[in-house]
Amino acid sequence: MKAIVDKKTCIGCGLCTDECPSVFKMGEDVAVVIVNEVPTDAIEDCKEAAQSCPVEAIKLEN
Repeated sequence: MKAIVDKKTCIGCGLCTDECPSVFKMGEDVAVVIVNEVPTDAIEDCKEAAQSCPVEAIKLEN
């Protein structure tokens, strides 16, 4: 699974970094993905981060 943050949509709230710090970190103004593939043990947290994003800036691809 791959996570993608739409930098134009992201408002930098940081919720995804709280939910799944092994995949997301805060850049200067927006969240960024720090892995090419979501680790197996982080998949559920990553899905929760995507669902919790208030502006739906996170997309997950298989």
